[in-house]
Amino acid sequence: MRYGQYKFNFYLNASHAIYIDGKLGKAHPHTWEIIIRAVKSSNDFVMFNAVEKAIEEFLSQYQNKFLNDYEPFNIMNPTLEYITAYFLEKLEEILEPLGWVIFYIEISETPTRSYVISRVENNVLSDLKQKNVVADIIEDAFS
Repeated sequence: MRYGQYKFNFYLNASHAIYIDGKLGKAHPHTWEIIIRAVKSSNDFVMFNAVEKAIEEFLSQYQNKFLNDYEPFNIMNPTLEYITAYFLEKLEEILEPLGWVIFYIEISETPTRSYVISRVENNVLSDLKQKNVVADIIEDAFS
């Protein structure tokens, strides 16, 4: 059995500086590429514009900004890993009411450097089942 998922790509132009050994490094810009893979928890018609608008609204608060000046990065070291984990948490809060389950998020700060959080690869299946994702998807993917 096959299953499908949707892939969304976004770009965020922002700068940051990270703490290394207790010292704040130099501020530097990135064009962050954000890739989200998700499934719709129902068979309803997919309103791409609604999903994209919700994600873009979230990202807009950081667009062309110095991340260290904005929550939570004013108190959290804005490393690629922390940014990815925080964005995943917030995007799940945004997409869940729209009927979406995020399987995967990848954020790249350069074309050759990315950080990935994959819910499927980390075997977080019970949460997916609770969100009414078709059992066949999970069964087929892991059998």
